[in-house]
Amino acid sequence: MSDLAPMREQVYADPRPKEHFDRFHERSRTREPDWAYELTRMLTSLYAYTFLRARAISSEKVPGAGAVILAPNHFSFMDHFLMGCYIRRKVRFMAKSQLFKPGPMQFVYTHGGVFPVRRGARDEETFITAETILGRGGAITMYCEGGRSRTGKVAEQAKRGIGRLALETGAPVVPIAIHGSSRIRNWKRLQFPEITVQYGDAIRWECIEHPTPEQQQAVADEVLLQIRALYAGLQEHGRKGVLRRAREQRRTRRVAVQ
Repeated sequence: MSDLAPMREQVYADPRPKEHFDRFHERSRTREPDWAYELTRMLTSLYAYTFLRARAISSEKVPGAGAVILAPNHFSFMDHFLMGCYIRRKVRFMAKSQLFKPGPMQFVYTHGGVFPVRRGARDEETFITAETILGRGGAITMYCEGGRSRTGKVAEQAKRGIGRLALETGAPVVPIAIHGSSRIRNWKRLQFPEITVQYGDAIRWECIEHPTPEQQQAVADEVLLQIRALYAGLQEHGRKGVLRRAREQRRTRRVAVQ
């Protein structure tokens, strides 16, 4: 029997037409996240720091300004909050369109800078919104695995959307490993995992106006390869071991500069 709490069945098709989501895209393209973003970050960060004992490694690798695509693995609904806890920038991310329904969470999403993606459809509006935000020097989160992993393991195959976004914008991509979040849904069993978020070195590709599917896939595969390497390091050495290695690398670089 799996030690992971069960997840709800995935629902990919959203019967609502594209036009239903135009107002959410328009807001994301023309307005920055407001107080709802900071309030949500404060509350989720408190939860992460206390119950999940979340800690970050090498968050300084995320550029402090300018366009950037943040690419974590995806196990939990908390992943975007965990990744943003240690970044002073306001990070925008896309969420499945089914989450945009009347209620308090829709208010949080729209005022917090979230925009919808219609899964299973060729949703060009999502790319237009993402590229508009990056064009203003913003930060976007995109999961190269697509949806959440249901096995507790990093996916073997990347979705090529992140490759398209990286190539069409020329924005650097920061691979991120979030270790432990697959067990966050075990809170119902009063089990709270230790979470570690490790940020990798930014990767940048030359801008291509119309990249081929093969080019998009090659970039997406490279991003996922870097995520898998970071995640494997956390699994093998643990948080303390990876932190120790990171400190040694920083000392080595300082000595080399001197």
